[in-house]
Amino acid sequence: MPWLRALTIPDDAASAFGSFLHDLDAQLADPATDRAVLVRDLLAQFVYARPYEALLADAPLAALNLDPRHVTLEAEFYAATDPEQFARVKPLLWLWKNFDTSPAGQSASFGIDLRRVLAGHVFRRVGRNFKCWPHVEFSVGYNMEVGNDVVVHRHVLLDDIGGIVLHDGASISDYVNVYSHTHSVLDMPDVTLRPTVIGRGARVTYHATVLAGSVVSDDAMVATGALVRGPVEPHGIAMGVPARVTRLKDRAAFGVYTVDSRRDAPPEARKANPDFPNPTPAQTRLPDSVPGHPERIELPVPERVQAEG
Repeated sequence: MPWLRALTIPDDAASAFGSFLHDLDAQLADPATDRAVLVRDLLAQFVYARPYEALLADAPLAALNLDPRHVTLEAEFYAATDPEQFARVKPLLWLWKNFDTSPAGQSASFGIDLRRVLAGHVFRRVGRNFKCWPHVEFSVGYNMEVGNDVVVHRHVLLDDIGGIVLHDGASISDYVNVYSHTHSVLDMPDVTLRPTVIGRGARVTYHATVLAGSVVSDDAMVATGALVRGPVEPHGIAMGVPARVTRLKDRAAFGVYTVDSRRDAPPEARKANPDFPNPTPAQTRLPDSVPGHPERIELPVPERVQAEG
């Protein structure tokens, strides 16, 4: 018996939603479409249930802020953002953000399918059956690479300015943060871009943080509240702050997920600010004599635990 139920909605609603999404996909694929105008008109309907022109006449401030040409987003302020690529996706990110605050955006029946359409025109790559729940934030969107059957839950931050790869079957739980850039501890403008990889079938669970350049390998699991700042081996369960693999899933009987995502090592780090073109050197050290700060920490040998199911 599957653990998820297959739900349906009335045929007339399903037909209307399907026709709308088909038309939207076609409009976004058409180079002649003015995405800013399309987005402002859609948001007037989703958020205020009115034509844009009527809203502009009655509530001009509300209307003007629906148009992506009248707003600025955080990524636009950063030198690492490619202006041409971001101009292409900015209207769709603005639609995505504001759609999620509307009644339609709270509906799984319609919202997941609409986000799937948008992902196809925003991400660098997206596979089949991408499932994204409300209130997921991207920094630029165009540096996302998403495989098949990937699930991203609510209130997730995917900072893809340096590149994020979510391999087939990856699951990102609620309130997770995944980063792909770092700042020097001495010079804030000294920014390094490091792609981050989440492997096949890997799970990053509630409120965890994955720092730039980390590789969470296939079938690995990041525990609730953990802070990952490096590689996690296949089948490993990483716990704590900073996260360490303390257990391994026992997958020998299943014969699956044998690929180590660490072999998909991201390219070398790139510098984001031309004022700081060189690799950032080590900039911190442990205090000379502080109790509780040993220079060498002995880690326990990971235990093996029987996989569920």
